[in-house]
Amino acid sequence: MSDRQQLVDSEPVEPVDAGVDVENPARPRRRRRRIVLTTLLVLALLSAGGVGAGAFYLRSVEKDIDRVDAFTEVPQENRPPVVAKDAMNIMILGSDSRDPEKTTGSRTDTIILAHLPKDRKSAQLISIPRDTWVRVPRSKDGQHGGREAKINAAYAWGGIPLMVQTVEEFTKVRVDHVAVVDFAGFTDIIDALGGVDIYSDKTFTSIHPPFRTFQQGMQKMDGETALDYSRQRKQFADGDFARIRHQQQVIKAILDKAASGGILTSPGKLNDFVKASSAAVSVDEGMSLLDMATDLRGLRGGNLAFFTSPTRGTGQVGTESVVFADTDKVRSFYDAVRRDAVPEIVAARK
Repeated sequence: MSDRQQLVDSEPVEPVDAGVDVENPARPRRRRRRIVLTTLLVLALLSAGGVGAGAFYLRSVEKDIDRVDAFTEVPQENRPPVVAKDAMNIMILGSDSRDPEKTTGSRTDTIILAHLPKDRKSAQLISIPRDTWVRVPRSKDGQHGGREAKINAAYAWGGIPLMVQTVEEFTKVRVDHVAVVDFAGFTDIIDALGGVDIYSDKTFTSIHPPFRTFQQGMQKMDGETALDYSRQRKQFADGDFARIRHQQQVIKAILDKAASGGILTSPGKLNDFVKASSAAVSVDEGMSLLDMATDLRGLRGGNLAFFTSPTRGTGQVGTESVVFADTDKVRSFYDAVRRDAVPEIVAARK
């Protein structure tokens, strides 16, 4: 993937589902990033399947991955305590660097809090709408924050460390690791898998060239088609919430195809997939791919659950279109995440 300016934020919307840029949002950096969780899962499958090259892949991938300093500038005295010792929470920040609607900027398109329970038998991915109106702590330079704003403003004002502080203050959940992804990277990943199957709830036409029509029902999509599908929102009454659902569908489809397809028995496909995904991942300095792959070896699409952080709808603050958090539901929902109470987390989706 070529060098690209990182993050985006275009017009005000509501939510999204995964990633962003890195330490200095004002300075374009060479940063290739894609879908870290899926990469780790496939590498975990590689190890679990007894493939001798699994450890070699992990070690070679580990050497090439970009690392970001996510926690050094986060005041330790203000961080939430660890409640469930063996559970893990990963903040996934994402953008779509080739989004046709993108304007120059340095805000995150997607913010996901991925909760991995202590038994590692499931995972809960919680999308926090990028326009959620929250209190953003003051940035290290003292020039920004210290007031209410859209949650993705934290990245523009203070990079990943301020995003960590903002998400932790909003959820009261301790962030253990950070991963940075780019949804534009889905194209190479999906093509390496030979395409994915996606179910569309209705027939609609893309607003972007070449103006594909997506038929209602299940259909096989190549990388460009799936990326186009994941961008659509204006044709839906719930706008950006629809885009969140589409992105979640694509993530799950990638995982299902990687787990059930022939990628593990095809050296060519496996090599293409690893190159297309792992070389694009950015993670914090303390994340070990080997440990993560071992932890996630039992995870499949069937035990991956998607949520959207509780909201009470959209509205205006001054001239800004924002998403208002449902304070009471947010408190109880993230309390369950903090305590690793998986049945309560799952019940919150119903």
